[in-house]
Amino acid sequence: MKYIGQLAVLVASLLLVVLVGITVASVGMRYIAGAPLQWTEEISGLLMVWIVMIGAIACEREKQHLTIDFIVALLPRRAGALVGIVVGLASLGLLAAMGWLSWELAQTAQFKSTQILRISWFWLDIALTVGAAGIALFVIASLVRKARIVAGGDDTE
Repeated sequence: MKYIGQLAVLVASLLLVVLVGITVASVGMRYIAGAPLQWTEEISGLLMVWIVMIGAIACEREKQHLTIDFIVALLPRRAGALVGIVVGLASLGLLAAMGWLSWELAQTAQFKSTQILRISWFWLDIALTVGAAGIALFVIASLVRKARIVAGGDDTE
């Protein structure tokens, strides 16, 4: 799991560097050379979606998603872990639905392509499926830790 999270951070970082480079090149070509690069908007949109979804995987790994846990923090450790299990299972259900629906969307859109570069919309839509699956892996790992706490084990979060 450690390496999956590190890979997510690395890939998201590299994609962000590419996005910034493309944006700088686009601005430079538009204002310095007077000839805008037409394809940069398509690539930028594609990269943004992938950066967000891969970044979400990295955030889940680091437990950096926004949570409001002031009530859970007041509960005993085992009760808090039990609430965490309920929330985690609900999250898994949502991630499964999102992953499945985005997979279906990717399948139906695979023959639709962008106007300039003719990139299949599959590659845009599949990012949500990949993101949902990656986040689900870390949610499952968290559920296992919480189940150990509820069972009386000494697992640290």
